[in-house]
Amino acid sequence: MLASPLVADSSFIMDIVVKECGDVFRGLSSLVDVAAQAIYNAFPGIKCSVLDLPHIVANAPAGTDVKYIAGDMFDSIPAGNAIFLKWVLHDWGDAECVKILKNCRKAIPFREEGGKVIILDMVVGAGSSDLKQKETQVLFDLFIMFVNGIQRNEQGWNKIIYNAGFSDYRIIPVLGVRSIVEVYP
Repeated sequence: MLASPLVADSSFIMDIVVKECGDVFRGLSSLVDVAAQAIYNAFPGIKCSVLDLPHIVANAPAGTDVKYIAGDMFDSIPAGNAIFLKWVLHDWGDAECVKILKNCRKAIPFREEGGKVIILDMVVGAGSSDLKQKETQVLFDLFIMFVNGIQRNEQGWNKIIYNAGFSDYRIIPVLGVRSIVEVYP
């Protein structure tokens, strides 16, 4: 059976994230995630949990060291050293993103104790500005318009991050329009 384009893209980008930006995961003891298996495979010392809706968790794979938790990110997020949001926030408006990030903030320890949120998403204007980058950006613009999503530049990310009560962040360009936004309490 062929994987869906979203699953194939997730696998592709997670391989790059782990190889090129693995430092954002080093030193963590636990992680609540939507791509936990890839993280666990690369960093088996991290206790990985996946938060998803109950009907998704009901069909989660068995026999893995990844813990699957039924829930809703708008209600609460399980405690972890870090929360990983991959391709989540571009689907939501600013108010919803602030609510999700506030729930993340409640679930992680202080920065001095290793707490952070790791966001893998689009950051308009981050990274290279060559022709291929601009072409990719236009394609993502069309896709986001189709799914009624929101793309944010650094100012847009800054706004929701600080409105959610975080104190600092850094943007790490990964591939094309994709970046990691490391957010600290």
